[in-house]
Amino acid sequence: MTTTEQAPLTTETDAELIDNAMATVRPSEEIENVLIGIGLAQDQKVMVGQSEAGKVWQFEYGSVEVFVQLTGETDEDTITVWATVLKFPVKNENQLMRKLLEMNWLSTLESHFAITNDQVVVLSNRTLADISATEISRIITIVATIADNNDDSLQAEFKV
Repeated sequence: MTTTEQAPLTTETDAELIDNAMATVRPSEEIENVLIGIGLAQDQKVMVGQSEAGKVWQFEYGSVEVFVQLTGETDEDTITVWATVLKFPVKNENQLMRKLLEMNWLSTLESHFAITNDQVVVLSNRTLADISATEISRIITIVATIADNNDDSLQAEFKV
């Protein structure tokens, strides 16, 4: 039996091929692949909108609505993913704040809980510089999953 060892990527041509492959990641295409291609969106229903702020996808995942905003396709642009888990007013607001901070410590991975427009959201954002297709998929999946896993319990405990 013969074995073959793979040579390390050391030539300039190999490095260029890798750079070119990385440069071909089109975030908008990857977002659509995640939402439709791997079936993250329920029933394959995804709404897409375009504004001055960029392109926004909206879809349902479990019991939450998830939004993905892409401000553009350059390294300086960002991808932001969020889902609302609870709306204000709430009861026991101090307890809620403490719980959210504690949850942010260990259970949210690259996302976090935040408050915007009188809503508690799960949120993640990142610039597009050096982003990979895997990272795009992970950001969307993490926000959708954490929001869906926590919205019912937060609403049961804190909704007025």
